[in-house]
Amino acid sequence: MTMKIDKLYISVPLIAAIVVVLNLVSGEFSFRLDLTEDKQYTLSDATRDILRELDDPITITAYFSEDLPPNVAHVRNDFMDMLIEYNNLSKGTVVYEFLNPNDDEEVEKKAVQSGIQPVMINVREKDQMKQQKAYLGAILEQGEDQEVLPFIQPGSAMEYALSSAIKKLSVKDKPVIGMLQGHGEPPIQELIEVSQSLNVLYNLEPLVLTDTTEIPGYIRTIAMVRPADTIPQEHFDQLDRFLGRGGRLFIAFNRVEGDLQQAYGYAQNLGVENWLARKGLLAEDHFVIDASCASVNVQQQQGMIRFTSTISFPYLPVIGNFADHPITQGLEAVVMQFASPLTYAGDTTLHFTPLLYTSERTGSLKAPQYFDVQKQWTENDFPSSGLVTGGVLEGPIAGTVSTKMVVITDGDFVVNGPRGQAQQLQPDNVSLMVNGIDWLSDDTGLIELRTRSITSRPIKEMEDSTKMVLKYLNFLLPIILVILYGLFSYQASRNRRVKRLEENYG
Repeated sequence: MTMKIDKLYISVPLIAAIVVVLNLVSGEFSFRLDLTEDKQYTLSDATRDILRELDDPITITAYFSEDLPPNVAHVRNDFMDMLIEYNNLSKGTVVYEFLNPNDDEEVEKKAVQSGIQPVMINVREKDQMKQQKAYLGAILEQGEDQEVLPFIQPGSAMEYALSSAIKKLSVKDKPVIGMLQGHGEPPIQELIEVSQSLNVLYNLEPLVLTDTTEIPGYIRTIAMVRPADTIPQEHFDQLDRFLGRGGRLFIAFNRVEGDLQQAYGYAQNLGVENWLARKGLLAEDHFVIDASCASVNVQQQQGMIRFTSTISFPYLPVIGNFADHPITQGLEAVVMQFASPLTYAGDTTLHFTPLLYTSERTGSLKAPQYFDVQKQWTENDFPSSGLVTGGVLEGPIAGTVSTKMVVITDGDFVVNGPRGQAQQLQPDNVSLMVNGIDWLSDDTGLIELRTRSITSRPIKEMEDSTKMVLKYLNFLLPIILVILYGLFSYQASRNRRVKRLEENYG
């Protein structure tokens, strides 16, 4: 008995000492496991580089409501976990605090004035649904500069939003993207969603080519979007000299064009197609048609009644097949208008990577075409599969210096139109161009984070009988396990007792 007490006196202080040492060590070293499919909770190398290069502190004030439903409350927890990581990696240069605007009128007023607007969410309380005002935003400050994340949406690319906002605050001289003008291209103001996204990391400047001046050396990348007029050869010569010194080029142009009002489509010859052909890229004067397509509204007359119906229109392909490439990472659906097939017929000095593929049921029709909106499309109309509508060309495209060029055979996919008549774009349309500009221009690696989001995977629907079985199994299994453990322990004790009695008897 005395020996057991002595062991107890030795063991308790030893265990306590081990716990203290582990706590001290854990204060200096942290270890986490990220078991999510695409490492949602592991900060990227791009973020680590941005945080290492911070010279001045950044303060993040997170305005988050509390007591939110579980499907929304996890956003606050995820954001807090991420800020802890940012604070640790930056060695305290990134500091943060959380405030609840619902508890303090002054805090709420400041949040609203800074650009963080509340959203109304449905909350169930005592078997009744009611709406609750919720704040899910943050303000980042460095000196007198400020960036606002007005709404952190559940499942959004949280790391990209944070890292790009920090980079925008810390980088004083942003790279310049030249938006080509002068050939009927839409002004920057008509690329509303694209320009908003690009302005985070770049300065967008209109670029008008002349016969007497050269492209400025400070322009890293040029974007040519939907030219509508013939481009002079002298301007292509300037673009060649720009590529020859390592400049990058993004081209989205219409080889074919359609007019829905006139129900007519035709080929365009603006000089772009010939210039690309000399580099081995062939944009055919054919309309891509696809069974996977968007719809159009058509006015129809039946007797005295005139009505609008929505019909599928194969001339508006929905691209859902993408190459495994940083530009297309995370994209799901890009809606195109009157695209054309793109092929590479050049030599091996250049490398062409297809990015966008049509579906397995696709085809092409040579321009010109009259559109029959009432046509009943059959399988025979889609004899092909996987036509390419966009890709990347790399290598010494014009000269001896290796460079990059992105080509998309649809110039309308990122154009919102003039303000007042602007149309909202498919989100992946915007991401495709912004990712393309990032890949051409940005060396930080933030492109990989733009479409990286936390995906919700709810439990699939089950039959009522299956639900009932799982319900009772969930209730009864712990009880059964406890009973089995008790029986096992009882039997083990009984066997030990019998064995001791036999030994004493012997």
